[in-house]
Amino acid sequence: MTARALVYGYGNPGRLDDGLGPALVRELAARGLGAEADLETAYQLQVEDAALVGGHELVIFADAAAAGPEPFELRPLEPRGRPEFSTHSLAPGAVLALAREHFGGPAQAFVLGLRGYEFDDYGERLSPGARRNLAAAADHVCRLLCDGRLAAEAQAGPGGEAHVRP
Repeated sequence: MTARALVYGYGNPGRLDDGLGPALVRELAARGLGAEADLETAYQLQVEDAALVGGHELVIFADAAAAGPEPFELRPLEPRGRPEFSTHSLAPGAVLALAREHFGGPAQAFVLGLRGYEFDDYGERLSPGARRNLAAAADHVCRLLCDGRLAAEAQAGPGGEAHVRP
């Protein structure tokens, strides 16, 4: 297992604000965060992602949120759930459970819900509000990973309250 963090953004960039997870990863890469963390994207989470997630000490699952706080919510993630009828798409907690069961990691995971507004059409663009929320989330994730605050929080253990940042 590597000590590096993983930021895993998922969603469909062709469905407007549903692409916020991959957009966050692109923004972090443009800011040079690839030196601090592994950056990955996908349309959806799948069983195979457990191997990738299990190879990291710290993981942030980033996805668009159709409801919830603005500009984003960052909260600890506990392993839960298992693949049932189909393994075509999984929740972050199920991927985390598989990663811990089969690959021994990660030590800590977080889910980052980036508030979006437009999901009911096709197009590779973000709404103005989603772009603002993306910028705020990218700033926050950069600070947390670069100064070690997220790693320190992970070492403190699970069970923390949700963190909403303006």
